[in-house]
Amino acid sequence: MTFRTVIEKEPSNWLSAFRQAAPIVMGYVPVGAAFGVLAHKTGLSLLNTVLMSTIVFAGSAQLIAVAMFAAGVPPLSIIATTFVVNLRHLLMTAALSQDLRSWKKWQMALFAYEITDESFALHSTRFAGGDKNRPQSFMINGIAHITWILASWLGFLTGSAIPDVKPLGLDYALSAMFIALLAMQVKNGLHIFVAGFTGLVSIALIQAGADQWSVIIATILGATFGAGVESWMKK
Repeated sequence: MTFRTVIEKEPSNWLSAFRQAAPIVMGYVPVGAAFGVLAHKTGLSLLNTVLMSTIVFAGSAQLIAVAMFAAGVPPLSIIATTFVVNLRHLLMTAALSQDLRSWKKWQMALFAYEITDESFALHSTRFAGGDKNRPQSFMINGIAHITWILASWLGFLTGSAIPDVKPLGLDYALSAMFIALLAMQVKNGLHIFVAGFTGLVSIALIQAGADQWSVIIATILGATFGAGVESWMKK
């Protein structure tokens, strides 16, 4: 199926993709704008800001990178930190790969490149419900990515007019978006219990000093714990 065919013969795919991506879009607009404002204030150029949103496309990693850039941290340290922060994407794409076995390798690579925490949550729900529409999956990722780039661009342009983003509450937008996406995936009490357990483990790891690795380790422990409890309940 060509891109032109998708546009001309399957407009419902686009409408459905926009509808499903709406929670992500609403979260990306304020968070992306906040990143653009911060990038402007730390001295990044508009080109570098847009390129980072295009190539890196990872909200938490970009915000960390900008903060490290402002602090004068060496480039290699910024790259290494960004790499560690984004290691969780390996776990997410590995989990989704089980539903993409019929896809070509280049399609899987392109799909994995644009996976974020938010799109992973959305696609996990879609695939679990039997919705594995390939064009729609790419549309959702594309809508999310374009939204992030545009939000970063607009944030940078308005950076000089916003002295401080904290009073606007933009720093909470990312957390609110995660809560909304988590609520979409909760189906029973076990899901709530595992989510709470994983969150507590992550907090404990942060307090113990494992800042960069806390999410990855907590995710592995939470998933293992949830799988073990689910297997025990089925016996």
